[in-house]
Amino acid sequence: MTSDRDRTDPGRAEKSHESAVSTIPDGGTVNTPFDVVSEYEETRRDRLKKLYDTYVYAPISIIKRDWRARIGFAIVLLYVFTATVGVYLIEPTQVTEGPGLAKPFETWEYPLGTDDMGRDLLSSTVHSTSEILKMILSGGLFTVTLGTTVGALAGYKGGVVDTVLSSITDVFINLPGLPTVMVLALMLPITGNPYLIGILLTITAWGGLARAIRSQVLTLRQEPFVEAARSMGVPSYEIVFKDIVPHLMPFVVINLTNAARRVIFSAAGLYFLGVLPFTNHNWGVTLNLAYSGGAHYKTGALHWFLMPMIAITGISIGLILLGQSLDRVFNPRVRARHEKKLAESQLDEVEPEDDDSETMIGAA
Repeated sequence: MTSDRDRTDPGRAEKSHESAVSTIPDGGTVNTPFDVVSEYEETRRDRLKKLYDTYVYAPISIIKRDWRARIGFAIVLLYVFTATVGVYLIEPTQVTEGPGLAKPFETWEYPLGTDDMGRDLLSSTVHSTSEILKMILSGGLFTVTLGTTVGALAGYKGGVVDTVLSSITDVFINLPGLPTVMVLALMLPITGNPYLIGILLTITAWGGLARAIRSQVLTLRQEPFVEAARSMGVPSYEIVFKDIVPHLMPFVVINLTNAARRVIFSAAGLYFLGVLPFTNHNWGVTLNLAYSGGAHYKTGALHWFLMPMIAITGISIGLILLGQSLDRVFNPRVRARHEKKLAESQLDEVEPEDDDSETMIGAA
């Protein structure tokens, strides 16, 4: 249907018809409203603001509204501060530095007391935190990265890839954990390297996560958004790691905190049993020395046994609360709700200005 102006000007009508029919790369033409693009061009500032709202403001907003997140982050940040700054504020302890088995909270010089050899338990706990956090970091990331990658690829690709990766996963699932760690600890040069020890402690832990991730991906790969990406020719690795894995992040984060806690208990237990080498002072070594010194039944030495136990329990509780809060942070529905609230609040801020402008125009 043409207007009166187009009837009087045939050239104008022909130009408008040509603009409505777009040419596609294969030489054909298509006339569809889906080819119409928005006249609004997103600026770099708008993109940065959108990224800030999605990845900074929304997570912080969720954390501020969850008491578990606040407590969990506070505990974990305290341990991180102790491991990074505390080691420079408190000097390493030495044998016969103080009196043997000094009780805690009696002097400022030894606020947590000493062991039977006169070593300061506060200094021992602070310098042990750094070693444990390094083990947690390497072990947790190794478990989650390998388990998620293997499980996602096996579930999405299927066929021969699924068969090979699932067979490797089954082998690691059925390996006995403690004997494997003992043999590898003797064979590998891990002495004094907490990062390698963390990976060693989780060498068989990633198999269960990979199996669970695979079962989740088998369901998600049939979803419409995955089918749409596949039909558009999106590469497989982008579909897996940009479309599928983000939907599994709450599950992955929970497994990350569980893997971190597993590293803590495994390291403390194996150092306590003497399986791992006594090269660095850590909570497991302190427990071993306290047990050897009879701190578990001597009243005057009980604090020697309790200090590393309290440190282990504290970081474990912090990781549990942190995992529960990060589950909400990575939950797409919760994030979308907070992003929606942010958009509504920004709209409310703009509306009064519009009302004022309309009032001014009306008054004029």
